[in-house]
Amino acid sequence: MGVPRTAAPAMNLAARGGEKGRSMQFLIESPHTKQECLTALDQTLKQGPDALARFEWGCMSGDHTAYAFVEAEDEAAARRMVPEVVRGKARLRPVTRITPQQIESFHKA
Repeated sequence: MGVPRTAAPAMNLAARGGEKGRSMQFLIESPHTKQECLTALDQTLKQGPDALARFEWGCMSGDHTAYAFVEAEDEAAARRMVPEVVRGKARLRPVTRITPQQIESFHKA
């Protein structure tokens, strides 16, 4: 099933960046190696305890990836939340909540 046409404008907005003064939501996946792990943790902690708490870490189960849903002005601002040592490997995806009303409109499209 394709993306409903009524959803396209919101997705295009996310791809371009948020409107001036409006935040966007991003899913961050920040993979790192076992060797990079402690450096990534240290760099995140240096940003402050709130930065460390923003991420969920799979490292203790052997999945060396940090995961977070964050709010940021644009993708560049969200990427700066990722530890510098692994920033280039991070995957960021704009995400949005979908309302029941939107689902109803998708069916009508």
